[in-house]
Amino acid sequence: MVDPSEEDNAKMTSQQALCTPDKDTDTLKDPCCSTLKMFIMSLSFAYFSKALCGTYMKSSITQIERRFDLSSSLVGLIDGSFEMGNLLFLAVVSHFGAKLHRPRLIGSGCFLMAIGSAITGLPHFFMGRYKYDTVIQGSLNETNSVAACQEATVQSNYPNIHQESSVNFNTGSDCEKEPGSYMWVYVFLGNALRGIGETPVTPLGISYIDDFAKAENSVFYIACLQTISLLGPMFGFLMGSMCAKLYVDIGFVNVDSVTITPKDARWVGAWWLGFFVSSSILLLAGIPFWFFPRSLPKQAEEQREDPSSPHGYQEHSAHPATPTMKLVDIAKGFLPSLKKLLGTPVYLLLLCGSILNFNSFIGLITFKAKYMEQQFGQSASRANFLIGVLNLPVVAVGIFLGGLVMKRYKLSVVSGAQLSFLTSFSAYLLMLLQFGTKCDNLRMAGLTVSYNGTPQISYDAQTLFSQCNQQCSCSAAEWDPVCSDDGITYISPCLAGCMSSSGHGKNTAFHNCSCVLSPSPVEGSTSVSLGQCPRGPACSRSFTSYMAVSVLSSFINSLGTTPAYMVIIRCISPELKSLALGIQTLVIRTLAGIPAPVYFGALIDSTCLKWGMKKCGGRGACRLYNSDKYRVIFLGLISCLSGSSYFFVIAVIILLRKQFSKEALRALQEANQGRLELHSPQLHCDEVSEHCCSPSQPGGEALVPSERTVETTESYAPHECPASPSTVTPEKPGVIVTERVNGLTGVDGNLESAYGGQQDLETESRDPAKELAVA
Repeated sequence: MVDPSEEDNAKMTSQQALCTPDKDTDTLKDPCCSTLKMFIMSLSFAYFSKALCGTYMKSSITQIERRFDLSSSLVGLIDGSFEMGNLLFLAVVSHFGAKLHRPRLIGSGCFLMAIGSAITGLPHFFMGRYKYDTVIQGSLNETNSVAACQEATVQSNYPNIHQESSVNFNTGSDCEKEPGSYMWVYVFLGNALRGIGETPVTPLGISYIDDFAKAENSVFYIACLQTISLLGPMFGFLMGSMCAKLYVDIGFVNVDSVTITPKDARWVGAWWLGFFVSSSILLLAGIPFWFFPRSLPKQAEEQREDPSSPHGYQEHSAHPATPTMKLVDIAKGFLPSLKKLLGTPVYLLLLCGSILNFNSFIGLITFKAKYMEQQFGQSASRANFLIGVLNLPVVAVGIFLGGLVMKRYKLSVVSGAQLSFLTSFSAYLLMLLQFGTKCDNLRMAGLTVSYNGTPQISYDAQTLFSQCNQQCSCSAAEWDPVCSDDGITYISPCLAGCMSSSGHGKNTAFHNCSCVLSPSPVEGSTSVSLGQCPRGPACSRSFTSYMAVSVLSSFINSLGTTPAYMVIIRCISPELKSLALGIQTLVIRTLAGIPAPVYFGALIDSTCLKWGMKKCGGRGACRLYNSDKYRVIFLGLISCLSGSSYFFVIAVIILLRKQFSKEALRALQEANQGRLELHSPQLHCDEVSEHCCSPSQPGGEALVPSERTVETTESYAPHECPASPSTVTPEKPGVIVTERVNGLTGVDGNLESAYGGQQDLETESRDPAKELAVA
């Protein structure tokens, strides 16, 4: 009878042995794999949370710019503060963190990100209510006739008119600055703190998975991780769309009294709300990491080589450091590791290409929604919504399929680099079609068209004035656009020369406007209504084409994301993986994440036609851009940066092919030499005929090298041998080795991963004595 305790032990041993994939047990599951999968799930949620907060920041760029009256370059600097905080600790965390408790460092980072996100949204509660310029501030709830065009001596009798002087700004000590003049500094600091907290998540999380997962599974796990994490940007943009619809002071003001719409350049959404939501999510994401071990059980084939392991697996750490290892000892290895890493040509080329590519990507994702607003007349809410529901889902599918292709066909490093290049370059060519999808400039009197309707582009404020409004004493600094029936938008009712008004709030209309070219067919007089004129149907068709090209190019480009990521991991030594990912992120943050939003924003500012003015003087946020110039600069800069990166990618592919060809051939030659030394009989050769004979067979047949049909295969033809004066009989019959190599491999000496093939060695044992007897 079998002892029950022995039976339980046998069951336990069987379950634990599942960590080693055998022919009989690789279809089952084991506890160590479950722990790894739980870590992947937790890391996916952390990725989701940090991506949600990061993309929400991108989607709120326009709202922050308008709320704090900032230029695009300054708001780009605020967006880049995330990268500044990240790079301060990235290299240190990547090197030291790989030798410490990685899961707990990731959990601590999530808590820091939660605090930083809350600080970012905090200034809203200290800035007071948002005030925008309008000529009907005093007539929101009652119907009063507002004479927008009045002489300066008469305007004091009209308290409903709010005018600003574009020449005589009150810049003295009596000018009371608004409470939120410098509150953007807190947004800067909160975003920087969020960047510090994000530091350990990516390098330590990816290296943790790659250390304890099988090589063929790690690609799939990382692809799943990136795919799930893309739900974060999708929900981030959707949350940005929802918050952009809500008025900034919702809950504190009567929304019906607001006279502007989400399409107005003065509209500010509830930008602060999403930061508190994402802060709560980040707080929850950090909790599970405090319960994971420092290292997980070693997985896969490596344990087959260790029969001393009691249950078929053992605790394994990818790094030799122990908890008792001093930080000083760890620090001594930093510079040698960095020198070895930077001495890898493939890694350096990939780094240069990544810098250019990420400059393009960061500029695109930061100002894409703003581009859609200015080029196609979309609201910030709708632009964020379309990015969230169209672009990002197809990117997630593309990344997943890219990882699936690598796992299914076991693509090598070279094949992965080639796939990444082909998909990315195809998407690049497709993206060039966006230059042809455009809308004409908004017809704005004095800026893009003259007052008689002739197209012209003017950056001079004096062109805002004409004979039709020169008696109105209007201010060039005001911005309260009105639309006429002839499709021309005027900067304000005063500059339109309007003498009276009717209605209240959003329904206010202005009449008897001297600058309007054609009378209204309905009222029989020259009238205008609040708000900018809508774009025509041709612009809507162009926008549809733009989104179709954008979605398709995003999908094609994303197919090569996972292969490109795995090339970086596989082209370096295993012990340098965390440092390599950390250095790559550090360099990209420094040379792409920080400068890209700033110089993209500065170039976008150069296309501004009409700037807002602050209360105490100074330039505020831009109200209107030259959409043609915006399109050429924005898309042209993206195309130049992306196109330049392909030169480095091509160089990487060429270098990888040469490198792995040499390594594979050298390893193959060493393998052949070792096998021939172990299994071949000792032969002596005739110096004249170069015929080699076995010393055990005097007078027997010689083995003559025949023509090599394959580079690594030799066969021998019989030849008569003279008797040898001294013969040594080997203990075993001679073995002649025939090899056939179907594929080469190889990262880190493993012949199987470089070209995706498997090594097939066939050995044929023959006894020369028996062959001679048969002959």
